[in-house]
Amino acid sequence: MGPLDMVSLILVVSGLVFFAAGSLGMLRFPDVYTRLHALTKADNLGLGLVALGLILQAGSLPLVLKLVLIWLLVLFSGAAACHLVAQRALTQGEPESEAGADPARQPRGREGRG
Repeated sequence: MGPLDMVSLILVVSGLVFFAAGSLGMLRFPDVYTRLHALTKADNLGLGLVALGLILQAGSLPLVLKLVLIWLLVLFSGAAACHLVAQRALTQGEPESEAGADPARQPRGREGRG
């Protein structure tokens, strides 16, 4: 196993770790917004690392271009789908969890005014 194979293996395994982290985040986070954030960020990075590892093993330029095109299409479609799901959740009144809410952004009542 040469050095190029080792780098490729490390990239693919790192990508799989990010896929697993995104899936775990989707299962563990409390509300739809944090779940979407965890899933899209980790999966996009995971797919990028897997694609880069496969690009190093690709034997031809058309194959490299196909892998890059697949990664870009998944990147843009994932962002669009995430936006649509979050927008739908917001219009349906899906609340943010209290654990993930920023106290500085919370509206203050009369008792909070100085």
